[in-house]
Formats: sequence, C-alpha cells, structure tokens
Amino acid sequence: MSGFPILSLMLLVPLAAALVCLYLDAKSARVLALAATLANLALGVVLWLNFDVGGAQWQFQESHELFAGFKYALGIDGIALLLIMLSVFLMPVCIGASWKSVEKRVGEYMAAFLLVEMLMIGVFAAQDLFLFYIFFEAGLIPMYLIIGIWGGADRIYASYKFFLYTLLGSVLMLIAMLWMVNVSGTTDIPTLMAYDFDPQAQTWLWLAFFASFAVKMPMWPVHTWLPAAHVQAPTAGSVILAGVLLKMGGYGFIRFSLPMFPEASAQFAPLIWGLSMTAVVVTSLIALVQDDMKKLIAYSSVAHMAIVTVGLFAFNAQGLEGSMLVMLSHGLVSGALFLCVGIIYDRLHTREIARYGGLAINMPRYALFFLLFTMASIGLPGTSGFVGEFLSLAGAYQVSSWVGLISTTSIILGAAYMLYLYRRVVFGPQKNADAAAMPDLDAREILMVVALAIPVLWMGIYPESFMAPMRADIAALEARIARAAPEGDAKPTAGNPKPAHEEVSAHGGAH
Repeated sequence: MSGFPILSLMLLVPLAAALVCLYLDAKSARVLALAATLANLALGVVLWLNFDVGGAQWQFQESHELFAGFKYALGIDGIALLLIMLSVFLMPVCIGASWKSVEKRVGEYMAAFLLVEMLMIGVFAAQDLFLFYIFFEAGLIPMYLIIGIWGGADRIYASYKFFLYTLLGSVLMLIAMLWMVNVSGTTDIPTLMAYDFDPQAQTWLWLAFFASFAVKMPMWPVHTWLPAAHVQAPTAGSVILAGVLLKMGGYGFIRFSLPMFPEASAQFAPLIWGLSMTAVVVTSLIALVQDDMKKLIAYSSVAHMAIVTVGLFAFNAQGLEGSMLVMLSHGLVSGALFLCVGIIYDRLHTREIARYGGLAINMPRYALFFLLFTMASIGLPGTSGFVGEFLSLAGAYQVSSWVGLISTTSIILGAAYMLYLYRRVVFGPQKNADAAAMPDLDAREILMVVALAIPVLWMGIYPESFMAPMRADIAALEARIARAAPEGDAKPTAGNPKPAHEEVSAHGGAH
C-alpha cells in the first residue's frame, strides 16, 4: 500500500458520485449513492487491514504544496482510522434509511450526503491546519441543506440555529490558528502537536478552540441547537449528525486542545468537569420528561458526550481510551436508536411516545433490536456502551472521586429514561389501532439494524480490536500531557501494592 493515495481516493469517490447524482433521476441517484458509499466502506476496510498497529504514528501520508502557506496534506494515526471507519460504516446505512422516505429532490439529497461523507473523512485525515479548518467548516453546508430542505415543519428555524451556533465558535478558532502559524512558522498538525506554546498564550488559544469544539460536541449549555436539529432532520440526517458530526468536537480536543495546549487544558480541566457533570444530570432529567422520541435520544446524546469530555480531561490513558470507545459506541448506538425511531415514524408519521404501545405484539423483530440498542445505550456489559463508559469513569475517578461519582449517575439516569421509553413504546396495551396494524421489519430494515447490531456486540465482547490501533497514539498523547496533569484526590492502589517495608511499619514493626 505504500505510495498509493488511498485517502485521496476515499475523498474522491463520494465527491465524484455527488456531482453525478445531481444529474440523475431518483432511482439512479439512490443506486449510485449506495454503490459509492459501499465502495468507500470497502476502501475503509482496506485501510484498516493495511494499518500497521506497531508501526509509525502517521501512516498513508500524502503531501502536496498547493500555494504559499497552504498544503494538501493527508495522513492518519489509529485515532483517525477508527473515526474514518465509523464514518464510512454509517453512510450506507444512511442511504438505506432514506431509500423510501425521501421522495423529493432525491438527486440533490444523495449528493448532499455524499458531500458530508467526503468532508467527514477530510476532517479526520487532514494534516494541515487550514485544510482541517476548511473540511471542518464546510461540513456545515450540506448538513444545513439536509435539515433545511428535507426536515420537518420547523426545519428553517432548526437549520439556522445549527448553522449560526456552529459558525460563530469557529471564527475564534480561525483567528487562533492564524496566530499559531505566525508564531510557530508551520501549518503541519503533527509538528504543532509537539510545539510548546507560551503558557500564557495557551490560555487564549485554548479558549478560542474550545468555543468551536464545545458547540460541536455539544457541551452544556451550548447544546440547545442539537435537539432542534435532531427533531427536524430526516432520519438519516439524525443518524449522521449523532453518529459522526458530534465526534468532530471530541476529535478536536484530542488532536488540538490537549497536545498543543497541555498547560491550558489542565488549567481549564475543572471547568470541563463542572460543565460535564451538569450535563450528565440536567440533560438526563430533561430526557426523562420528553414526549418526543427523537428529542429524548437527542438529550441522551448530550449526556453521553459529557462522559467523553470527562474522560478526555482525566489526563490518563484509561480516560482517553474510554472517551474514544464512548465516541465510537455512541456513534453506532445513537445512530441505531434514531434509525429505530425512523422505522416506526415512516409507518405512523408521528414521534409522539403516547401514540405507540404494545409493539412487541405486532413487531416482535423490531422490539428485539430496539431492546439491544436500548441496553447498549444504558451500558449493559457485553455491549459497546459498557467498555467505554467504564474506562472513562475509572479514568475520571483517578483524578477526582467527586467527578467520578457524579458522572456515574449517568448510568442510573440513562437506564431510567431509556427503559421508560422502551416500556411505553414496546410493552403495555395497544391503545392505537394504527400502531397495532403496523407491519414488522422488512428485508431492507433488517439488513440495516443487523449491520449496526454486529459491531455493537463485537465492541462489547472483544474491545481489543478497537483499542489496539489507537493504544500507541493514546500513550503518546498521555506522555505529552503528563507534565501538566492535575494531582488527583483519589489514590486507587489496585495492582500497585505497597512495598514490603511500608507494610511492616504499618503493622507496628516486624514480629
């Protein structure tokens, strides 16, 4: 694979297909979009199989000088590999979810989704600061169109709110990037990750990047665009928004805030912990009282992403690895939950929880898969949700037992709102004749939910296959930020027993 520009090819395939889709009829556009996303998934598998786990940190690198100060530079490490795999895996599911539900301007719809795929891969593969910024910001445009054109009744309000929230934070990030390039003399991201900026300057740079990444995550209290965007977006729009676009904020913290500004990250860690703990409790309680299924899952996303930020700013390998696994798991599970909502919405055209009930009787296959994804969202052992949350919370506990304790309430509160949702939709009497007459999953829908169920169980049973590619990169990041790591109040000693002489003195001397 050395020398073959596979990352450029993965950008080119969806871009070319998007341009062609604009000129095709509805049926042809659907087929081409599915073919292009499956081709990119195949390329992603090739990328995964050829990634050398014990090799160099940066692999599949390409670099071309375009003009003064701007390079087309691509390359990935294990962290970027996993997020690219998540992106290319979810895209065929999104096309499948839109197969019947989208009937107007199908060519443009498919083109917008293919463009989203290209830009997502670009964000994770970019190794030039300004190239990253272009991909990061350009992703707003197709998503804005997807919500604004194919969304629900209040789609215009939701799309404007989404666009303005995410754009405003990014203007500050661009100013910070220009200053960084001026001081360091390079736009190369791997070089900047090892560059030591002045600690006082780091404070302002960190805040500028935080303004963008906090909105993207989204962190409480700048999360209010997310429920509106999810509720109005078409099903596939919600899947990709929750599945991948929210992960760009977490990726930003891992790639920029922590390695480039370690002192500032430690300085602001209490702020992150405070916002995250608030998010876990507040958004979980808000989720508990929702009448709209999509809104409930949207608020649960904010609570889950708060676990990611807690783990990232724990400044230890457990927290960092846990955060990455939570991001991957949340991408699969929340995408699957939005798909489950979309499946019954296509039949009854309502997301009101009260309109359903007793679906286990007429839709047993649906009830089974919905149960699996509900349990994964709660973090049941054996599903993808457990491993990441356990590691993130264990990492957080090492730094602060209070942060660990309050963040752990997410598991209890998550079980409360998810099981309450499941009981009202799937069990109980069949109050509504329309809901009682809905047919069970068809072959297309079974294919989509099975495709998502496999990695959810795989990650839960054998997480090592997801942890191995990123372990060296997480270790390198931990070594980089170790000098600024805050002193923890929790002193777990499991696996690290006291020396023998200490034990002797503790018992009042040798006998």
